[in-house]
This record gives sequence, structure tokens and C-alpha cells, in this order.
Amino acid sequence: MNGGTDCVAAAAAFIDRTLQNEGAWYRADDVESRLGGVLSSYGSSVGAVRGTVRDALRKFKELDHDAVLQLASGLWGQPKPGSRPVFERRLAAVVLLQSRVGLLLHSDLTRIEGFLRSAESPELVDPLLSDVVLPLLAGLAGRDRQRAGVVLARWSQDPDGRLRRAAACIGQQSGTEAPHKGDSYERSL
Repeated sequence: MNGGTDCVAAAAAFIDRTLQNEGAWYRADDVESRLGGVLSSYGSSVGAVRGTVRDALRKFKELDHDAVLQLASGLWGQPKPGSRPVFERRLAAVVLLQSRVGLLLHSDLTRIEGFLRSAESPELVDPLLSDVVLPLLAGLAGRDRQRAGVVLARWSQDPDGRLRRAAACIGQQSGTEAPHKGDSYERSL
């Protein structure tokens, strides 16, 4: 597994370095201002983020399910201790998950939940919901879909308004409502 960890670290370093090289100060200032300074920015364009992730996936072909999630989590976090998370790194995590949504499992919704709780921007939440969670749910069937439904039901009752909004959005976009707490759907698990 050390080879997998080394591959994830190398992929993260490649993405981070490339995003920094693609950045421009004026875009960084705009992003940081628009987001209220909650997230830092390298000033990379959306196209540069997408291209960087595409290049990383070509370069590091051996990224399996666990490696993709580890890489996404690494990109989502702080680049170094004491620094603010970086918008473009988080966007790269979303693009990575979009690109590999077919690898995702119902159990990955808990990690995505953490991303939603800490996203700090609709520019990250919206594609995470529409391009990751909805396709993930669409690909689930049987017990896996039921288990995902339990997570969505929990989100719809969560004290965190971000998760309640996410559950409502998912329900509207997928045309189904998450089961309410106590429904037989939830108890069957």
C-alpha cells in the first residue's frame, strides 16, 4: 500500500504545483474577495483546474477508489499547517470526484458530507451535488441505494443548514424525496 500512498502524495504535489503555476494574482484577489477571505486562492482559472486534474489522472493511472478519495481529501484540506484551505485545490477535489464518480460507493457519502459542511462556497457545493452526489445516487441500486437514502434522510434532519439544503436540492433534482426519520425505509437497515 506504500506505493499507493506515494502515488497519492505525488499526484497531490503535481496538482498543487501546477495550480500554483497556472495562477494569476488578479484572479486570486477576485476569488478571495468574492469568498470573503474564508478560502485562499492561487488564481487558477476553472479551465486550468480541469486540465490539471485531467493531466494528473493521465499521469497517475493507478489511482483506485481509495487513492481517489485520499487524494480528494488531501486536496480539500490545508496545503500546510496553519494555512487556509485553497479554493482551487478544493475545486480540483470536486473535479477529481466528478471524473471518477463511477468508482464511488454509498459509503463515500460520509466523506462528501464533510466536504459539504466545510465547502464555504456555493461554487464548490453546487458541482459537488449535481456532478458527484446525483450521479453517485443514480448508479446505486438495492441495499446500497437504501443505505444512501438513510444518509440523505439524516442530512434532511441535520442541524447544519448546509446539509438540509443539500438534501432538499438532491430531492428536487433527483425527483425523489429523502425518507423522513422513522420511515420503514430507514428501519429496514
